[in-house]
Amino acid sequence: MRKCLGVLVAGVTLCAMSWAQAPPATPEPAPTQPPASPSSQAPVPATPLPSAPMPQESSSVPVNRNVGPKYPRIEWFAGYSYAQTGFFNAGHWADLNGWDGSFTLNATSWLGLVVEGGQYFGTSKVSSISHAPFPPCLPFCPTTSPTFNVDTRQYNVLFGAQFPWRKYERWTPFGELMYGHGGVRGEAIAPQDEEIVVSSGRLLVAGGGVDRKINERFAIRFKADYLESNTNFPLLGKKTQDNFRISVGVVIHTVRKKKRRLEDETQPEP
Repeated sequence: MRKCLGVLVAGVTLCAMSWAQAPPATPEPAPTQPPASPSSQAPVPATPLPSAPMPQESSSVPVNRNVGPKYPRIEWFAGYSYAQTGFFNAGHWADLNGWDGSFTLNATSWLGLVVEGGQYFGTSKVSSISHAPFPPCLPFCPTTSPTFNVDTRQYNVLFGAQFPWRKYERWTPFGELMYGHGGVRGEAIAPQDEEIVVSSGRLLVAGGGVDRKINERFAIRFKADYLESNTNFPLLGKKTQDNFRISVGVVIHTVRKKKRRLEDETQPEP
């Protein structure tokens, strides 16, 4: 009996020890759900990318929006002028020397407004037979010559327009048309007398020329014009004269200075 109890106790003890050393049971994983189909998923709105900011002009950098014209705004001309004239309608051409000057304001590249003035000096010849516009020759006119000399002076003031053709780099041809006023003075001196006649009237100039550029500021000008003058001497009445003149001189241009920008000031030197 004691042997049976001892065997029973030993068996129970071994069972308890084996149960204590056995590893714990691992719980079964929860069943996973199958992935949803693409059609069942709600559409996710696309997030717009931030746009790059537009570059803004810096207020510290001046922007030159007014680009200067490629032609001079103002021109001054002055030079020598030669004229063949017949101011006294005596049938003889007079060779007169003088000067010519003008101021031009260029409104556009092809139109300039002109103010011009000039004078001529020289000697004209008048017939001793017809003698007009001077009084009868005897005893005034010398009898040894068919003509007598008249000291001649003429002035003119003109207003009009020039029409340059700015196609070439060095040469600028132009036409001009002007209208204005002129006066003529003639003085005849003889051994026994002296006579002076004076008259004035309108002038009309039509012609043209060309400028030869030297640099941005200076140019040489050559021009030729038809000069129509009108006089009203007391002994001759109203007359019209067809004259011709040529001029050569220097043209001075205004030069637009380039404005300095902040980039030019801060640009590193090489």
